[in-house]
Amino acid sequence: MNWETFAHEADIGVRGTGRTLAEAFAGAATAMTAAICDPAKVGSGETVKIACAAPDEEMLLVDWLNALVFEMATRRMLFSHFDVTMENHHLTATAWGEPLDIARHQPATEVKGATFCELVVRREPDGRWLAQCVVDV
Repeated sequence: MNWETFAHEADIGVRGTGRTLAEAFAGAATAMTAAICDPAKVGSGETVKIACAAPDEEMLLVDWLNALVFEMATRRMLFSHFDVTMENHHLTATAWGEPLDIARHQPATEVKGATFCELVVRREPDGRWLAQCVVDV
């Protein structure tokens, strides 16, 4: 699984790739954490279960990332590791993280939500999956 952020005007793009669609979705989630802070600084002492469903893979990516935004905001947590399982546009996941510590995590921004801008979920010619969109910060 790989992840990266990419520049997008006033917002931030997040991109995940992987051998499977689930790995690409986990990578996109890690990239979203990286838009906030260094994921390596986020511990994994607490778990949160997440489930969502959508009519297609693109909508599922947006719903998945927005479910994480909701959990981060309501629990005041950051997540560093994700175990994602997908079947027929249904996603279940465990997110590992810890409560936000401003001094240690040094958040650079707050993600408000995933958008449909530059939304792409597809299998690449090399067989790897790509999952990306822009998040509103």
